[in-house]
Amino acid sequence: METRAQTHQTGGRDRAIVERNRTGEDEFRIDIERIRFSPYFSRLSSVTQVIPQAGSGTLVHNRLTHSLKVSAVARSIAISLRRSDEPTRRLISDLGGCDPVVVQAAAAAHDLGHPPFGHLGEQELDRVARDTLGLPDGFEGNAQTFRILTALDSCDATPRGMNLTRAVRAAVLKYPWTRNEWRSQAPVAPELLPRGVGANPAAGAMKYSAYDIEAEEMDDVLSVFPGIGKYQQTLESSVMDIADDIAYAVHDLDDFYRAGILQYTSVSAELRAWLDNSVRFQALKAPELDQRQPGHALEITWRHVLAKDPWIAKSEAFRASVQRVGHDLVDGLLAVPYDGGLQADRAVTAFTRRWIDRLQESITVERTPNVRSGHIRLSDEAWHDVVVLKFVHSRFVLDRSDLAVYQRGQTRIIRSLAEGFNTWLNDPEDAGRAPRRLLDSVEATTEEYRQLRESTPELFSQSGPHEIQRLGQARAIVDYIASFTDAQAVSLNSLLTGTSDNLWEAGRGL
Repeated sequence: METRAQTHQTGGRDRAIVERNRTGEDEFRIDIERIRFSPYFSRLSSVTQVIPQAGSGTLVHNRLTHSLKVSAVARSIAISLRRSDEPTRRLISDLGGCDPVVVQAAAAAHDLGHPPFGHLGEQELDRVARDTLGLPDGFEGNAQTFRILTALDSCDATPRGMNLTRAVRAAVLKYPWTRNEWRSQAPVAPELLPRGVGANPAAGAMKYSAYDIEAEEMDDVLSVFPGIGKYQQTLESSVMDIADDIAYAVHDLDDFYRAGILQYTSVSAELRAWLDNSVRFQALKAPELDQRQPGHALEITWRHVLAKDPWIAKSEAFRASVQRVGHDLVDGLLAVPYDGGLQADRAVTAFTRRWIDRLQESITVERTPNVRSGHIRLSDEAWHDVVVLKFVHSRFVLDRSDLAVYQRGQTRIIRSLAEGFNTWLNDPEDAGRAPRRLLDSVEATTEEYRQLRESTPELFSQSGPHEIQRLGQARAIVDYIASFTDAQAVSLNSLLTGTSDNLWEAGRGL
């Protein structure tokens, strides 16, 4: 069995700034405690995961509880990999190692960058960042996480960044590239692009883990993993990513069942119709598929999956997963409506445990993975299971019109905040009275862009101090909004728009 000292290439334990020696302390455990004690981590308890607390009669996952469960699943996977056969352990060592504590730290940190209001808030903040504030690389939750760890949060060693080890910083890089580096790439078929880049890389990657101002640091932390190819995650990042998928696919179903959102009749009708009519559906052209008809939405999902991931998507495996989910989720769990009693709680707990165990034990390690996969990935069968479970999410929760109405209102808050702060900071008579934290951030971020222009001038379409100031201000506004809880965003927007008379309480701490 390899020792922990052998699990990382030289430099994996290094920090950006050398700190005093802590005899007997493990460097990676120091990192995980810094993350757990961060105010950005505490904030996640008041940030929406999928459905808002107000939209449910029972407790639901928030970003903090989700992160804790991702951490637990990730640690279990990493520990199980240590019990692999000798060839697998040797391969893991060759690729840079997979330390359970690094995996835990990455899992704890992976959602730090999520803004208020879930994924729709993330999409709206990206639109506002690009279209209103003029930031070429916009906003992305994963890139914001890396920025928090390396620039926005602080520790006793440095006022900018947590000064984490390279291994932990690398482990949060789910999409190890910037948005803009793809704009100059030649056209490539979508199935040949890394997962997350999107079908049109000339417009910039859809998912990415570093902004231009953190690109140099991203390259530095990845440099200590020479066994990992370009655009590939480190092993610890892959485990974190898999654990995130598992927790999202299973634990959130727990929420939807307890809240009464998932209904037996509608889910059963969709899965059964596809199983009974899949051959007929195959003959239909895309315009003939109507999501209002049972089975059609699942057929659309299957076609989308097959187009993106032909390297792994197999019709027989997909059908088996639909049958498996139908049997255990629909005919098992959903067949008995949740009534809040002990028997119902035991049933949902057993369902969750069964699927978590199944998925986290279905792990494979590869030396040369497909470009859309990682060195560590789910087995083919488990991969199809997660696709079907996620379909249930999107079809019967995320696509609900009542949730859409609620979310549309939330996106207006994001846009209103960005426009309000931008107008305020551009007001020469009143800019000095903007929140102190925002003003300090503008100053620090402007300096980051000045340094970036000195090292990489080709990234800038315009020159001069005004452009640097404009970009610094825009990024600082995005950083500020992304740091709010859901309630803080609502309260501060009411103050900015003049709809609140609760001056001191609504604006406290902002």
